[in-house]
Amino acid sequence: MGAADVIPGVSGGTVAFISGIYDELLRSIKSVDGAALKLLLQFRIVDFWKKINGSFLLTLFAGIVTSLLSLAKLMTHLLQTQPILIWSFFFGLILVSAPLVLREIKTWSPTTIFSFIIGVAVAYYITVVTPTESPTNLFFIFFSGALAICAMILPGISGAFILLLIGKYQYMITALIEFNIPIVLVFVAGCLVGILSFSRLLSWVLDRHHNIAVATLAGFMIGSLNKVWPWREVQEYATNSKGEQISVFDTSILPGRYFEVTGKDPLLLQAILMMALGVFIVILIERIATRLKLKH
Repeated sequence: MGAADVIPGVSGGTVAFISGIYDELLRSIKSVDGAALKLLLQFRIVDFWKKINGSFLLTLFAGIVTSLLSLAKLMTHLLQTQPILIWSFFFGLILVSAPLVLREIKTWSPTTIFSFIIGVAVAYYITVVTPTESPTNLFFIFFSGALAICAMILPGISGAFILLLIGKYQYMITALIEFNIPIVLVFVAGCLVGILSFSRLLSWVLDRHHNIAVATLAGFMIGSLNKVWPWREVQEYATNSKGEQISVFDTSILPGRYFEVTGKDPLLLQAILMMALGVFIVILIERIATRLKLKH
């Protein structure tokens, strides 16, 4: 799940489905409630641990953290040295994930179609108006963690994808690599609050309004493809605290225009191959999931 959530477009929730732990994950998260807190305050540690399925959650969390730390450096290196190819890969991942999510809708209705269109429109609007460099204050980092962690229990969308959309993907990857403890701790605190408070709401929405929720989610993914388009023209620069020039606002452009603006090779063929690789990986995961479901 950690490896999946490092990569925008691959869902940790999907991996939970594939490995057959999704139901146990949801039950374990829900079990962290007032009754569990009461047991903890009474120092009934063994009872508390059993109630929240502590061994399962601790093992899962350790695996996620290990994967995040080991892959973060690789992702940062690739984004700096091969931006077109890595964004093309992400584009392919997300592009094919949306139709797979839409297959979960068994019955279409005008409301479901409207929800899908709204999801596309809202996500695209966010990618157009949101600067590349979002706030770096602790409150926004906390909010980012709370929002991104919801992806863990939502098959079809990843935590990295959420961070990418709100402009905090590279920032948090860098914080992990540099062991920026205050930032990481605030982010983790946001994750804890988010998963405990949102898990019940998300579970309720998916149970009672499944088709609408899934349609909106898929629309959100399609609309946000603009955010991961590989060829971009920087419209506005700013200087960060290290004295480096960074992009604070950019727009999507065609490969030909990219060559005219930057003078760099748009790597069109390689980009198409990377998109195809992203599509292949998601389809492979889906096939594995289907086979495992049939075995059960």
